[in-house]
Amino acid sequence: MTKNKSTKAPLQTSFYYGWIIVAVAGLSVFFSGPGQTYSVSIFIDYYIEDFEYSRSLVSGIYSGATLCAGFALFMMGRLVDRFGQRTMMVAVGICLSLALFWNAFLLGPIMMFFGFFMIRLFGQGSMTLIPNTLVPQWFIRKRGRALSVMAIGGFASSALMPPLNTWMIETAGWRTAWGIWGTLLLIVFVPVAFFFVRNQPKMVGEVPDGTPKPVKGGGDPSPNVEINEKSWTLKEAMATKAFWFILFCVIVPALVNTAITFHIVSIMGLRGLDTGVAAMVLTLMAIIGFPVTFLTGYLVDRFQVHYILAITFFGHIFTLLLLLFTDTWWLAVAFGVLWGFVNGFERIVLSIVWPNYFGREHLGSIKGLAQTVMVIGSALGPLPFGIFYDWLGGYQEVILLTIAFPVTAGILALSSPQPRYEDYHG
Repeated sequence: MTKNKSTKAPLQTSFYYGWIIVAVAGLSVFFSGPGQTYSVSIFIDYYIEDFEYSRSLVSGIYSGATLCAGFALFMMGRLVDRFGQRTMMVAVGICLSLALFWNAFLLGPIMMFFGFFMIRLFGQGSMTLIPNTLVPQWFIRKRGRALSVMAIGGFASSALMPPLNTWMIETAGWRTAWGIWGTLLLIVFVPVAFFFVRNQPKMVGEVPDGTPKPVKGGGDPSPNVEINEKSWTLKEAMATKAFWFILFCVIVPALVNTAITFHIVSIMGLRGLDTGVAAMVLTLMAIIGFPVTFLTGYLVDRFQVHYILAITFFGHIFTLLLLLFTDTWWLAVAFGVLWGFVNGFERIVLSIVWPNYFGREHLGSIKGLAQTVMVIGSALGPLPFGIFYDWLGGYQEVILLTIAFPVTAGILALSSPQPRYEDYHG
């Protein structure tokens, strides 16, 4: 981590400065939206129409670009450990803005590939990786609650961007929509990240969770929580069974959610439901998921994380089964509600499991690898759905096959309690 000798916060507050960090982290997750599938999915049918490409070709370009972005993302975690979150957040914000301008000028499949690659690397990958390594630096006991507040940015993004994209594209075209998001990122997010972000509490004279209150009877303040936490290196974490089981669990939501979100307009269209209903489902998922994150944050601060993770995957099973029968507006609403509930669980659990299991010191490298696997998982989802659509004219069969993944992940989650540091370090 980069060091900063200043102990003065850039903004003086009557409360713990870590909550300002959480707000900026939430803004980062919000502006990851242009690189997320819930936003990109609104553009796909317009691409197919304007460029006269097949659905499987666009799915293949998207999956290939996402896969390459996933492999490149591993280095982002190492760069976060080396240069710190503040520097990387500003740099990535600028890079994502330039990537969005690139997408506004697409001319063919090669430009489309690089456009998808950049928004997946800097948007879906880096703009969520960095805040998920920043907030755990500032909170330990209240980590679940802090991540729940940060998740507001993600749910606001997934709720607002699909209908906003639909409106902007219908009003001014998809090229203008990309340009608007690139401009907002550059003039809003980048300055906020530069001014307000600090990498660790000690840089503003604080400790995680806030300055300890004096204990009764004089004596020392409450113990320094930084000393009590055990931190694993990436190599040490990889020696545990839990690391690999949880890593597989990370793949499943990325694969399933990306596949469904990417093809949501087409899936609903086959059931006689228009683009507006598809956008409504994505928005409803975000609205429902938002309050669920606070429930999840409460639960993960009090119960073992792997049990909450298992509940998430059993929810995925029911969500996929409901999708098979969604052919009316009210079933689409029910699907959006259930999907939102599951999404609210997974956002918090998959963010908190890594710092809770393996500490904060090497979190960039550990989370970077997990984020790499997540992006690779998201790359593997859309293409099979596109192939099945072109081959069989629908999605029923591929949805049934997909159910096997959350079933497996639920079993692995139940088998992955937090590893004991002493068992691997004497």
